Amino acid sequence: MSGVLGGFAALAAVIAVGWAVGRTGILGRDAPGILSRLSFFVATPALLFLTLGRADTATVASLALIATAGSAVGTALLYVGLAWWRWRLPAAQLTTGALSSSYVNAGNLGIPVAVYIVGNASYVAPVLLFQVLVMAPVGLGVLAASRAGVAATPTWRQLLVQPLRTPVVIGCALGLLLAASGLDLPAMLLEPVELIAALAVPAALLAYGMSLHGAPRPAAGALAGQVWLAVVLKNLAMPALAYALGRWVADLDGLALLAVTVTSALPTAQNVFVYASAYGRGALLARDVILLSTVLSVPVLVGIAVLLA
Repeated sequence: MSGVLGGFAALAAVIAVGWAVGRTGILGRDAPGILSRLSFFVATPALLFLTLGRADTATVASLALIATAGSAVGTALLYVGLAWWRWRLPAAQLTTGALSSSYVNAGNLGIPVAVYIVGNASYVAPVLLFQVLVMAPVGLGVLAASRAGVAATPTWRQLLVQPLRTPVVIGCALGLLLAASGLDLPAMLLEPVELIAALAVPAALLAYGMSLHGAPRPAAGALAGQVWLAVVLKNLAMPALAYALGRWVADLDGLALLAVTVTSALPTAQNVFVYASAYGRGALLARDVILLSTVLSVPVLVGIAVLLA
């Protein structure tokens, strides 16, 4: 349990520092947006380049992908359908809500949680790679297209072309090329990239913490329904769907079934807030879902570990 609690504690500590910095105002009112853009446009592409450059891409084709990818896509589509039926939201707002309900914190929390509950961090790889290779490009394509002033519902051509201009996707593509080539880049080239990549997580967490200062109570006001819909889907529906797909479709059992259920029960990643902030689409929704899903994921993860382990 110490690994899980330690992961949550580290995130909470950095977010608390961000809140304190925001309260003092020493960085100015524009600091959260600047930090978010720094993380999104500079540091996160470097981090993804390093992560995928060192990854075994064969893990994407494992049977676990049926459960992890299927539960993510199914949950995102469920949010889109319900939110469109209830609120008739534009495409960008639907995209942020869909990512908030299905894009898990595989990088920061996924590794310690997988190590403690499953005993092997490699189980996080399929969901991490699927998110950065599929979910992020599609979601960013919609967000970028909406910011560019194109039609509320982008065409498939726009969705396919737009990610090619996105730094995060470019970082992923370069990382995959490096992994496929099998090259070992010299340390002199990697060290600057590693320094920049190290900014990604703390910058995102500090920006998130600063955004909490002076903010209204989570899930209050006009966004309450959308927030709670995303939280319920993220914390309950997604792990349940992953378990069902893993057990009865992928025919998984034992640790493999536990792993896909646990990784799908992870809370919403801070990346969603960074993406939404970078394009000015649904940042408040993402912020509230991240906060509530993180708090509520603790008893859910513990319950899954007790029932399935």
